[in-house]
Amino acid sequence: MDYKKEYERWLQDPAIDEATRQELQSIATNDKETEDRFYTYLAFGTAGMRGVIGAGANRMNIYTVRKATQGLANYILAQGTEKKGVVIAYDCRRMSPEFCEEAALVLNGNGIHTYVFDSLRPTPELSFAVRHLNCTAGIVITASHNPSEYNGYKVYWDDGGQVPYPRDYAIIEEVNKVTDFSQIKVMDRVEAEKANLFRIAGPDVDTAYIQAVLKERRHPELAGAPLKIVFTPLHGTGYVPVQRVLAEAGYENVHIVEKQAQPDGNFPTISSPNPEDYKAFALSEELALETDADIMLCTDPDADRMGVAVRVAKGKYIPFNGNMTGALLTEYILSQDKASEKLSENDVVISTIVSTDMTRTISEAYGVTYMEVLTGFKYFGEKIKEFEQSGNYKYVFGFEESYGCLAGDHARDKDAVEAVLLLCEAAAFYAKENKTLWDVMVDTYKKYGFYKESIESITLKGVEGLADIRRIMTGFRENPPKDIGGVAIIERRDYQEGQIVDCITGNATVATLPKSDVMYYVLEDGSWVCIRPSGTEPKIKLYFGTLVKEWSDVEEANQKADEKLSTMTKILKERCM
Repeated sequence: MDYKKEYERWLQDPAIDEATRQELQSIATNDKETEDRFYTYLAFGTAGMRGVIGAGANRMNIYTVRKATQGLANYILAQGTEKKGVVIAYDCRRMSPEFCEEAALVLNGNGIHTYVFDSLRPTPELSFAVRHLNCTAGIVITASHNPSEYNGYKVYWDDGGQVPYPRDYAIIEEVNKVTDFSQIKVMDRVEAEKANLFRIAGPDVDTAYIQAVLKERRHPELAGAPLKIVFTPLHGTGYVPVQRVLAEAGYENVHIVEKQAQPDGNFPTISSPNPEDYKAFALSEELALETDADIMLCTDPDADRMGVAVRVAKGKYIPFNGNMTGALLTEYILSQDKASEKLSENDVVISTIVSTDMTRTISEAYGVTYMEVLTGFKYFGEKIKEFEQSGNYKYVFGFEESYGCLAGDHARDKDAVEAVLLLCEAAAFYAKENKTLWDVMVDTYKKYGFYKESIESITLKGVEGLADIRRIMTGFRENPPKDIGGVAIIERRDYQEGQIVDCITGNATVATLPKSDVMYYVLEDGSWVCIRPSGTEPKIKLYFGTLVKEWSDVEEANQKADEKLSTMTKILKERCM
């Protein structure tokens, strides 16, 4: 795409408002900035779109939101499901309310009625609301844990899950057909409300969602447990629903980080609203030390991911990563279901190919089926729908290493509101045995083995970065490594080519997972490595996992694991440069 021509087209288009035109005129002499904003259209991919807020074709703004929504509207009309309507939610980010309203009014302009939440709501509630309101689709305006300059747009279908293949590609095709702003139909809000096309989603949806979350408790009798909790929503959507669900579950000793309680898309107290970064817990730790809290919890801006840190001794806390939290909750849920004789042979636990292998070991120990999917909770939603239709399996729990999990099927996306509730319940349950969650984690390692994982990201921005990402992935395919740090690779999986190669025999089999730009290597010592481009950020992501089979204490196991992970990381990062 000729970025200079596209820049001029935007400047001259009568549909562009004056404020946007002035922003574009301000970069007229900055060729690099102009190129970055116009060398491509902000991609509407299989998980929607996400980008930096600003004017331009490669930015999040009302015009790119309208374009995406017109494409979605065209698809819905072609399906003949427009009468079911679309529910729309948004988070705390800058421009989220505006993008939400723009999306609704484009749908209204196409004769499709909408349910719009009157204030910010978490992503899992949007997923729940799609089925609760019997809608054909849902939209959530969010950039999840990205920095403050980002916003995004995610689409869900009638089962409450993110749009799966091949429907996602069909919607992308419709979006790409919208090549001119004059093709977009936008209705005035007053007229939309008069026509009953623009509707407000009421508090009854909130109540139904909270009740669905509460049903996933294994021990409702623990209501009122004297657990001391510190919680922060990190300026996002978690403040109201998390307080409500904990209150209704009977947890009274909940301390909120007040400086981070109110929604603020600038995230003024943190460098990044990401639960994976322990720096996000800085204010929480101050409050935890003051209150002698048992557990610290945080949710990301759209409350679909949760971070946790647990007390190991007075004044000392340890953060859990997503794999640790996921493994601990897997053990807790399956052990309690077994104790109450609710565990059945068709129960299923799901995780991703880049998450800990410990989950497979735990599931097998309880006689539960374990399944792997690609990264992205849309694949979990796909499986839940498949189980509902076939009746062959029952989804119990699933999680991603990126701090997201879901118990039960009330939603079809990860749910940090529910995760907070279940972590608190697990902490209260084990406290009766005089154990902290760290004690339980150590017990889990002793029972199943010391599994440890790590992740590294290489940021590659702009046109050059996109080319570098392609070069890196091509290099791994055309010149695959035979070993990593002297440890032989025994299996190579190329999910884009749909092939799994036994590196010892040379035999190849078909990969059963959907095609995706992912390379995965299994090493002779049981370690594994995975390389893939991020689906939401300009990054190459490197995942590593290992198992220490022989160890006498956690410190020794951790040291051994770190040595192996460090070696693999160094080698893979050097190859990517």
